[in-house]
Amino acid sequence: MPPPQTLFDAASAQLPLFDDLSDAVIERLALGGFGRGLLTAALRARLRKAGLADMAALARAAPADLAAVRKIGPVRLAAIRAHILDELARLLPGARTMHDQHSTDRRRLTRLRTVPADALRLIPPLMERYGSDGPNWADLALMRRAEAARVLRVSDADLDGIVAAFVRALRPAPQHTPSSTTAHEANAAGDARAETAHAELLRERDREWDEAAPGRSSPSTGAI
Repeated sequence: MPPPQTLFDAASAQLPLFDDLSDAVIERLALGGFGRGLLTAALRARLRKAGLADMAALARAAPADLAAVRKIGPVRLAAIRAHILDELARLLPGARTMHDQHSTDRRRLTRLRTVPADALRLIPPLMERYGSDGPNWADLALMRRAEAARVLRVSDADLDGIVAAFVRALRPAPQHTPSSTTAHEANAAGDARAETAHAELLRERDREWDEAAPGRSSPSTGAI
């Protein structure tokens, strides 16, 4: 039986699998499609239908988004994360140390510890009870939900608000988009054609890898 979930676990489920990835790395992940040997053709099709067309999209997806795709449970989710981490290690020196789950969690908790005490005003029940002397956000995050409800004497709705505040504090800044509407409209058609061509290239690569995979009926296959 899995241990009770902490508030930090609940927030992490709404955050990307990987953060602090440069645009160049994201582009390299996108060019690699889903990579080789991880996912079955049926599962790749489900992911594409959900708008997750390559490793870049998977890396930026939250666990909750991936879990919403049929046939993706905790085991496949862990395998997808390990697969992307392997690819990052191939692209970036030190990526395995920087982006493993432990390092990502530690980095996020450090960010929560730096949230100013005044930010507790975003959670009225805590501000009313503790003022500016309450537990810091990292302390709160490491509480299990039942423990937090008992210790803080707050409602389930308040706990949901605390988790949402963690997510807002930790969510990566949105990618920059050009402010010029005219430029956007001028490039929209070309972007759509490029995306269509890229998707077709990925599908063709998947077909080639499926056809080239040795012993597809063998129990040693790595596809999940």
